[in-house]
Amino acid sequence: MDQVTAAELSAALTLAAPRSRARRALLDRIDRIDRIDGIDRIDGIDGNDRTHELATPATASLVRAWATARSGPSEGDAVRELADALAREAARWPSLAAELRDWLTSDASAGSGRQVDNTIASSARIGGPVVQAHDIHGGIHIHSEPALRTPPDRAIPRQLPPVPAHFTNRSRELAGLDRLARSVGSGPVLAVISGPAGVGKTTLARRWLIGLSDSFPDGQLYADLRGHSGGGPARPGELLGEFLRALGHEQIPAELNEQAALWRSATAGARIAVLLDNAVSAAQVRPLLPGAPGALTAVTSRARLTGLGMDGAAFHPLEVLGTGDAVELLRRRIGADRVGREPEAALTVARACAGLPLAVCVAGARVAARPRQPLSVMAGALGDDGSEALDALWVEGDYAVRGALDESYRLLDAELASCYRRLGLAPVAVLSVPFAAAACEVSPAEAERVLDELAEVNLIEDLGPAPVTGQGRYRFHDLVRAHATRAAEEAETPAEVEATVRRVVDFGLSAATAAEALLTPSHRTLRRAYARPVTQPPPFDDAPSALRWLDAERAQLMAVLRTAAERGWHDSVWMLADALWPLFLRLRPYDLWIEAHETGRDAARRAGDRRGENRMLTSGGAGLRNVGRHDEAMDWFGQALVLARQDVARLTAEQPGDDGAERLAAGRPGQEGGERLAAGRPGQEGAERLAAGQVGREGGEWLLADQPGADGGERLAAGRPGREGAERLAAGWPGREGGERLPAEQPGREGAERLTAGRPGREGAERLAAEQASPGRVERLGVARKAEAQALHGLGQTCRLAGRLAEATQHFSLALALREDIGYRRGAALTRLCLGDVALAADRPADALPELTRARAELLAVDDPYDAARALAFLGRALARVPGADFAHAEAQLLQALVEFEVTGSVHWQGRVLEMLGEGAAERGVPERAREWYVQSLARYAAVSATDTRRLEERLRSLG
Repeated sequence: MDQVTAAELSAALTLAAPRSRARRALLDRIDRIDRIDGIDRIDGIDGNDRTHELATPATASLVRAWATARSGPSEGDAVRELADALAREAARWPSLAAELRDWLTSDASAGSGRQVDNTIASSARIGGPVVQAHDIHGGIHIHSEPALRTPPDRAIPRQLPPVPAHFTNRSRELAGLDRLARSVGSGPVLAVISGPAGVGKTTLARRWLIGLSDSFPDGQLYADLRGHSGGGPARPGELLGEFLRALGHEQIPAELNEQAALWRSATAGARIAVLLDNAVSAAQVRPLLPGAPGALTAVTSRARLTGLGMDGAAFHPLEVLGTGDAVELLRRRIGADRVGREPEAALTVARACAGLPLAVCVAGARVAARPRQPLSVMAGALGDDGSEALDALWVEGDYAVRGALDESYRLLDAELASCYRRLGLAPVAVLSVPFAAAACEVSPAEAERVLDELAEVNLIEDLGPAPVTGQGRYRFHDLVRAHATRAAEEAETPAEVEATVRRVVDFGLSAATAAEALLTPSHRTLRRAYARPVTQPPPFDDAPSALRWLDAERAQLMAVLRTAAERGWHDSVWMLADALWPLFLRLRPYDLWIEAHETGRDAARRAGDRRGENRMLTSGGAGLRNVGRHDEAMDWFGQALVLARQDVARLTAEQPGDDGAERLAAGRPGQEGGERLAAGRPGQEGAERLAAGQVGREGGEWLLADQPGADGGERLAAGRPGREGAERLAAGWPGREGGERLPAEQPGREGAERLTAGRPGREGAERLAAEQASPGRVERLGVARKAEAQALHGLGQTCRLAGRLAEATQHFSLALALREDIGYRRGAALTRLCLGDVALAADRPADALPELTRARAELLAVDDPYDAARALAFLGRALARVPGADFAHAEAQLLQALVEFEVTGSVHWQGRVLEMLGEGAAERGVPERAREWYVQSLARYAAVSATDTRRLEERLRSLG
């Protein structure tokens, strides 16, 4: 029996803490031992549950406190204390050690939605639940592989909005749909419910699917495809991201085909219902269809969507209500007594509404709000001249609904009518209270009252609280929004219309910036601009609630960004893309990440904001890099580097000083063939090779700048592979003798020197110029050099992911020199972390250790727990790979990193650390232990990364 260590117990207790079943399983296992090597069992504290007096009452108390805690405490100190106590007892009592080992390999990670796959002997495989009737002999291996289903501790998604209490009839349509539903299981079922606007398609679909909720234990998902929205239809990728996140997948691929593949995998074998509301075309629907035989999909659309016939769709066109049903709907809405007193007026209202439930509900809501007003007043307002024209217009439904809406709008008081108009102008599909407050220019409390009153009269729909934030959500029917927008255009001036939209955009920018300041304060450095000061506070007060708000409102914030781009508000566009950085960094919606930065980059260029453009290039390049679009990422980081060096050169050249220093700083040596460093042109074919990150001549030298030197044009490039004293250049400043190269720190190079900025003559042209500059210019120069370092760091990260390790080292070395020179402590630590990672990838663990050790210390010192945990993970991996490794110490470091990633909430890095633990076990020749770690790693990766999932599946297959 392998000894159970405190380190692995600490990790397992942390992972199991949120799951009451796993906690209870540990206590039950101990309870099953009647005696632990002679130690009698004693009654539990409460007289019901029982535990063992392992060695001391204190240990028993620790076990009980952890196992019976309501929320499963996972604080580091408490978990470590319990782990240490259990490890000590396990070392003394073999029976306890056996139970703990069994718990670690089964119950500790139970509840993760995994399917059990059992291997008996060498060939027979049993999938699913197994009942043992008697004895099983032979080599038995039970492997647990995660299915791509809802991860542990996530609520089953039940997203369908409620059905109005006054839903009427449709019994024939429901019966037909129920017959269709009975075929679920033999294959996926697809129902298309079509009909005119306002005919009740969505309500019917919701009524049908909610009635079948017990048949779909894996969840019911809902998406508004916004087929007739003023902002354009929803893109399939946006909706797939929402579905996948609802199923627990945090990191969504950027490409639509990869998203669709993950969606099909995530729903394979699931019994799930999906409502795709307001579709505009078959092409919009098709990527959203689950492929499981137990899946049912309902699609509503004004069009018949006959193209879905090739996907096996059954078509259910929905007709308007008959006059009798329309009267019945009105009766349910306003009361049988009022209809009974004025049957002719009720008939007139029903006919005027052309059998459209939406129109009947709007008219009925207005009547219900005036209990003393005769029904005949509404009948007269709607009119019923008996013309055939009204009946002919029901196909689109617009005019019949407009009559009811006009009357409801006319009866609103002035303040509520103004808010109705302004809400119709808000460029978001779903209205939360904060966005509504911004549109209406009222307090959030007043906005909530307005939304409630409009919902009461059926002018807006209450969707219920958001699952993530608990904040209320509302939306317009597209016909009602169109009516509100028309009313605004008639009653408001163009300037007032624009001001309403601008308030919503500015609030989105202000709130996202507040979230950025809480979640990524080191990133919050660029300016913000608003049409008017935003006084409305953000709807959160700490970092966790800020991230939840960004998550819940991501679709609305992207809609705001697109609206700003359409209106030419360039500053707002790139600033909002910048403010959304914590959303992109923490939750990794790569499609939105890349879109926002592509749009932001173009906007910053149009605005002429070089700092904004540089930020868009580096942050957007990170998104491209992370999805494997390495060539594009290199181009973006290269462009950012050119911009930064242009700024460094310009700011330095504008300073007083000797002519030579000025010309050198500007990259204008005054010799034939002297090219401007600022433009990043190396003076050979392929001028801006830097921007593309291409390799130059002489064995792979990186042409970061061409400057003339003693030989008439010596290249001052990055570290040259294979050349002693690989050199780094942060900005090409030649020194003595016409162009001295300045060596810099390289991993493993004794006496590595820091590059401050090449020194021409005495203390360096840049330093001399900065000393003579105004404080504002010095600050701008520091910002430009920081941007230069960021671009170099990004190039290094991209090369690392592309497997170009020597090039990555060169770029990181340049970045490190710059960051240390300008005193950017956190940035230098991050670059050291990356240099350690590259050394590990190049099989130089001894070179990685000093870089990672220092990075860990520096990141802890600047209070960056997330990146400090990353450094610790790499450090643990390096310790396991050095000659004569202390594997126990290395594993302890990795397990501590795992605990820290649990605290920061990084699921992806939890998977990464568990994979590292598996690699270490495999290298030590312990394949079964490696499998255990890999299985746990795969459970994490399955929710966040299809690429990592495939790699871990391959690792497990390689173990046999």
